[in-house]
Amino acid sequence: MEGARRSRVRLRQAVLAAHELEPVAAQLRSALALGEPFRDEGVGLFGLANNVFALGDCFIEVVSPVQPGTTAGRYLERRRGDCGYMVIFDLEDLEGARSRARALAVRAVWEIDLPDISTTHLHPADMHGAIVSIDRSNPYGSWRWGGPQWTPPGDAPPASGGPSAGGGPSAGEAPSAGGGPSAGGGLWSCEAAQRSPAGRLAGVTIAVADPQRTAARWGEVLGVAVSSSSGAAADGVPVLELDDGEVRFLAAADERAQGLVEIAVELPHELPGGPEVQIGGVRLRRAGAGEGARRAGAGEG
Repeated sequence: MEGARRSRVRLRQAVLAAHELEPVAAQLRSALALGEPFRDEGVGLFGLANNVFALGDCFIEVVSPVQPGTTAGRYLERRRGDCGYMVIFDLEDLEGARSRARALAVRAVWEIDLPDISTTHLHPADMHGAIVSIDRSNPYGSWRWGGPQWTPPGDAPPASGGPSAGGGPSAGEAPSAGGGPSAGGGLWSCEAAQRSPAGRLAGVTIAVADPQRTAARWGEVLGVAVSSSSGAAADGVPVLELDDGEVRFLAAADERAQGLVEIAVELPHELPGGPEVQIGGVRLRRAGAGEGARRAGAGEG
């Protein structure tokens, strides 16, 4: 990949699973000063309810079971509480990522191609750490999963905009179904983006049994090289450096501790009570102005 510009790979959405939707969504909205969420009625087909919050042109979603027997519900039972659930990436070269996943025998558990977005959910037993969704927005920077206001005119989804995280499987299961410009070019913009609360997703931290192996697998699929954390708080953990974000991989103490454990956000304001706060079983950490080089220290604790 050296010598030529890598096609863009952006962290667009992080997803939490919660036993009770409204309390976790309210905490998230208050802590990050978020606006009114998008509620996708389509996830009701999978026995779920959700809230999707915009942060800049990135998104944080909370899903919650509303009937027994859902994959998200079983995941919550295994984790014994609210937890991180899914990470969604926006790739310019989705077909390349799909091809690499097939070559690695990574199973696609749900896949759809629409005029404004294409999506593949990858099996967590093959990727490890979380459900990974590889998506391609069209035009790049739009985002159907954020609601109709994030969809280009003429491509707006119906009231049920289609599943984002609602239909994904939990680890080891079959599926039920499913800013600003970054380097290399501009992003599609809309009035919703201009009204969205200032900020973005700066990174996520994934706890797994084998951080190096899992980082290599995610990196191969995404087409991103694995590096080691650097800077003042460097701890040598494997890192995927994305466009405007990163993914860090830490060693988990046991199986229950595995998963999406931290979301780093860039905000123009402080979080309540300090630089980080625990919501929905996930640590939310503020990556402040000038702190980009220190993001490698996000995952301790």
